[in-house]
Amino acid sequence: MSSATASGIAAAESHSAHNYHPLPVVVASAEGAWMTDVEGRRFLDMLAGYSALNFGHGNRRLLDAARAQLERVTLTSRAFHHDRFADFCTRLAELCGMEMVLPMNTGAEAVETAVKTARKWGYRVKGVPENMAKIVVAANNFHGRTTTVISFSTDPEARADYGPYTPGFEIVPYGDLTAMDAAVTAENTVAVLLEPIQGEAGVLVPPPGYLAGVRRLTEERNVLFIADEIQSGLGRTGRTFACEHEDVIPDVYVLGKALGGGVVPVSAVVSSRAVLGVFRPGEHGSTFGGNPLACAVALEVIAMLGTGEYQRRAAELGGRLHAELGRLARDGAVTAVRGRGLWAGVDIAPGLGTGREVSERLMERGVLVKDTHGATIRLAPPLVISEKDLDWGLAQLRAVLTG
Repeated sequence: MSSATASGIAAAESHSAHNYHPLPVVVASAEGAWMTDVEGRRFLDMLAGYSALNFGHGNRRLLDAARAQLERVTLTSRAFHHDRFADFCTRLAELCGMEMVLPMNTGAEAVETAVKTARKWGYRVKGVPENMAKIVVAANNFHGRTTTVISFSTDPEARADYGPYTPGFEIVPYGDLTAMDAAVTAENTVAVLLEPIQGEAGVLVPPPGYLAGVRRLTEERNVLFIADEIQSGLGRTGRTFACEHEDVIPDVYVLGKALGGGVVPVSAVVSSRAVLGVFRPGEHGSTFGGNPLACAVALEVIAMLGTGEYQRRAAELGGRLHAELGRLARDGAVTAVRGRGLWAGVDIAPGLGTGREVSERLMERGVLVKDTHGATIRLAPPLVISEKDLDWGLAQLRAVLTG
């Protein structure tokens, strides 16, 4: 490790609490699918900020939108109206085929907002007795790091030492429609909260028909289906939303990450008037939620998605990605490949290294990915990556695994 990189990491370590375990690289600049560190070394970004950078680093359209807004007004708080807010809510609702938007900042905030929405809807609309609302979630979920969210996590690292935990959640195995059927009771269940594809768990795709089955159950029992599309949505899987692969329209979308274009944190809960209309002034809020700068950037993101170009790129390049990963599986270098579009979870074959070790070896060859759960690495390059760069990055993975 060079002195500049080592000193940068040491300085960060001396004043920052340990939460993430980043790879030993210190990024100084980035453009498109490439990042450059403090040593001047270039790296192909095959993670894209966990899908926050779907449109690449330094996207000109997004930066121009941000710069223009920076010269006008960046924050009013929600104490006042501003001239970008209505357009943002209208355009995002249209993109989702919904009626109303409740903007927040981070993905975890949006999930918390969705939980509050479901409970309030349950009490005010469905008629669930006070403090009896239940939300059904899936094992191996990742919806954020707040106290309520980790209360229904099954990951010991995310959950340990943070009790007492928030009640009101039932956990069932992901992809198990029979277990879901048993858990979703008509009386007190107010919502099912799911990731259409589980990202942190290793890009787990549910069995065919699972999402459609959940949709049927929730409709039959007057229960909200909340789709956490923070990682899977906004073009990543080759569709605007991952739910579309099963022709499913949830009651509530939870969005974040790519909605801010990698420029500013933007998240939102999007639903019908019948659901989000349960909120009255003063019952929920966020000083920065829906601020002018966030709305300006998100409006450009929505316009870009409206062309369909990025969804098509994810589908086409995703075919290329999964074809090569399939070849690695046939060669015995990996034991499983999961995912859709430009998104994949790859289980490394025993004896070839842990996910962390493979990530570090790829870093030495100029490719940045990230590990999860021991032997798995995740691949999620920006949707703007070229075929040539994607092929090169996959060639480095092959070299690392096969020698």
